[in-house]
Amino acid sequence: MVLDRQSAWDLLCEYTLGESLRKHALGVEAAMRAMAGKYGGDPEVWGITGLLHDFDYEKYPTAEEHPFKGVEILKGLGYPQEILDAIMGHAEYTGVERKTLMAKSLFAVDELVGFVFAVTYVRPSKAVREVAPKSIRKKLKQKAFAASVNRDDIVQGMQELELDENEHFQFVIDALTGVAEAVGLAGITPE
Repeated sequence: MVLDRQSAWDLLCEYTLGESLRKHALGVEAAMRAMAGKYGGDPEVWGITGLLHDFDYEKYPTAEEHPFKGVEILKGLGYPQEILDAIMGHAEYTGVERKTLMAKSLFAVDELVGFVFAVTYVRPSKAVREVAPKSIRKKLKQKAFAASVNRDDIVQGMQELELDENEHFQFVIDALTGVAEAVGLAGITPE
């Protein structure tokens, strides 16, 4: 099969009607494209992997179904095994080992992208460009803040790639800044 971002986007939109999950997918796509640049991967392949990693979540939200159902669908459509493996590996409970830089990168950015969204939403400006790594670190210590974000996955993802916390936080902030308009993190205009 020929990988095509538009087809991947159409598939995401077919299965994911919610705007927030679509924005999350776009954010993870941007972070994965940036990670591809960092590690010499194919930005198209890595980006599509990020875009589709949760495409089945809205219809199949349980640990018994997600990402298993989505991977079955992608396999049936002819998506390459490296994408299927990375998507399976982004959920720790699947037991699928992350063997490639792409799989490890997806795991390292997924939860963090969601957390950066949450940190941005509570800023008065609502602008991701104004988020600093120290703000992320501070909010991570507050267990009640964005409680659904798995902090252990964020830490483990950085450990697997031997990433510096400050650098990785800034890296993801920068990736999201590049798509801030599309994901609703460009900020509000003061009146």
